[in-house]
Amino acid sequence: MAEHKVRFLPDDITVTVPTGTLLTEAAARAGIELNQPCGGQGRCGRCAVLGIAGQVRRRSTVRLSAEALAQGWALACQTTVQGDVTVEVPPQEKIERNLTTDRTATPVQVPHGYDPARDQTIRAVSVAMSPPDMSDQIDDWTRLQMALAREADIQNPQASLGFLKEMGAVLRAGDWEVTVVLDQDAWDRPHCPPRLIDIRPGHMEDDRLWGLAIDIGTTTVTVCLVELVSGEVVAQAADYNGQIKRGEDVISRIIYASKDDGAAQMQELVVGTINRLIGAACKRAQVDPRQVVKAAIAGNSTMIHLLLGLPAASIRLVPFITGVNHAPVITAEEIGLNMHPRGTVDCLPNVASYVGADITAGVLSSGLDEVDDLTLFMDVGTNGEIVLGNREWQLSCAASAGPAFEGAGVRHGMRATRGAIEEVWISAETYEPGLRVIGGVKPKGLCGSGLLSLLAELFMAGIVDKAGNVNLDLPTARTREGERGPEYVVVWADETSIGEDIVITHVDIDNLLRAKAAIYAGYMVLAASVGVSLADVKRVLIAGNFGKYINIEKAIQIGLLPDKPWEQFDFLGNTAVRGAYLALLMRSQRQRLKEIANKLTYLELSADNSFYDAFTSALFLPHTDLYLFPSVQAAMQVQTP
Repeated sequence: MAEHKVRFLPDDITVTVPTGTLLTEAAARAGIELNQPCGGQGRCGRCAVLGIAGQVRRRSTVRLSAEALAQGWALACQTTVQGDVTVEVPPQEKIERNLTTDRTATPVQVPHGYDPARDQTIRAVSVAMSPPDMSDQIDDWTRLQMALAREADIQNPQASLGFLKEMGAVLRAGDWEVTVVLDQDAWDRPHCPPRLIDIRPGHMEDDRLWGLAIDIGTTTVTVCLVELVSGEVVAQAADYNGQIKRGEDVISRIIYASKDDGAAQMQELVVGTINRLIGAACKRAQVDPRQVVKAAIAGNSTMIHLLLGLPAASIRLVPFITGVNHAPVITAEEIGLNMHPRGTVDCLPNVASYVGADITAGVLSSGLDEVDDLTLFMDVGTNGEIVLGNREWQLSCAASAGPAFEGAGVRHGMRATRGAIEEVWISAETYEPGLRVIGGVKPKGLCGSGLLSLLAELFMAGIVDKAGNVNLDLPTARTREGERGPEYVVVWADETSIGEDIVITHVDIDNLLRAKAAIYAGYMVLAASVGVSLADVKRVLIAGNFGKYINIEKAIQIGLLPDKPWEQFDFLGNTAVRGAYLALLMRSQRQRLKEIANKLTYLELSADNSFYDAFTSALFLPHTDLYLFPSVQAAMQVQTP
């Protein structure tokens, strides 16, 4: 096969690739990152490159206008090399918000009555033994086993080859007094021999042991460094999941992971993110990452599969089956985590393709499985995972809301970073908006909470009707016919940091309506499937980072949340990392988590005939049946002249 040179500007890097190579693949060989939020499907347009000079073939140009094509733009994920090519790469969008601070993570408190001797599977045992001599030629391994049995009643310990390689030198460096760190009677190996993790010379004067509670979110990864003896969280760090550049939602990432070495790239990106956060947390606490000997990891089913390098294609294909729901415990070195290579890594159990360990961990930390009252638990995100139930039963589903409430699929949508509009107020008399912007700077877009707030205000001010149509007959210049149809101008160009009007279009509103309708229909169908009404629900628990910023009143006004008294809503923050923390500390909680996963019944909405009807009815503000939202109906009557 012929090979061709691809030159990338402005870095002036040239690589040689065979005919038919995608420009994204050529860029990767050159060490140049091209964002592909749609997973390389040609849907997002974020990998567009300029100044194509040479022989190429475009598979798709759906995201590019005729003007852009005439100027030489192309989608790198849809363009193959057919000869020598010169490509200009524009500046890539960067995530600016610094999440690596303690303020971003959910506060975690040590469980009442925590006793490491009873609850924790990790132990550090110091033993002393007589040195060998010509009259005592017992081998090192047997000598250590005898000492552990004699002084700590540890019988038949298991050791890896790596442990055995280190053992002899450490025994002699410690003058035959050593401290052994082991994982004993873990939840998945009850009454089995303990597994030896580390051996250190001498008596361990510092009796602290370190572990990690990790939540791999589709958007954000959170890491908590935990001292296992006291149970204290000593440092937390969070950052955007590096996989975002290969797909903003799980479907895009699954598709990307199914290509060539895509799975390896996805694993490398998420492991790299976790390792950076481990390094940051350990540096803050002045802990050597090698001293970290245990990790509990929550995440949705796709995130767990991509972390472990497992094929994830079946998750998105009928009949939507995971490769594994209860992954066996592994060691850190098997996936390259920045901790002790023989440290225990426990990926918490999933339920189904779209209800993962983040939800089982959420049920655990919220206590839904221990209450008598009918309770609704939801994680408002791309997948919209929902659980309905109490201590007797729990029913779950996933409503594919899409990433609209995370700023994707919206013309001026963005993540919750500096410059994002996070709250909007609109006068029903003048139709003029008031804004709150993250960082107090000139705005450059709308994040999820800002979009939710804006949609509610547009509806309550009469700027859009219940179908989401923009009223162009109002006495204001802010409603107009734009390039993509009717739109409302949120911020004029000279007041922004991007030099153009920030608008919300009819297409944007349609995307938001579909997102909120999927979630509302999801919990309506759950309730109907077991013969209960939303009126019977006593508590509504909202999890996730986005949930912390939801305005209850406005979420009810658009029909995202059920119309219930505000005091029945509880915002719990990151319940996934809190559940991982409980599983990390207490074997009883880890066992309880397994029982939750086994007990949760999963309802596949795509196979439920009633979901489509419920979804269609919810594609209005707040709903087709306004009587389901009496508080909104009353507010609309007050505003009507």
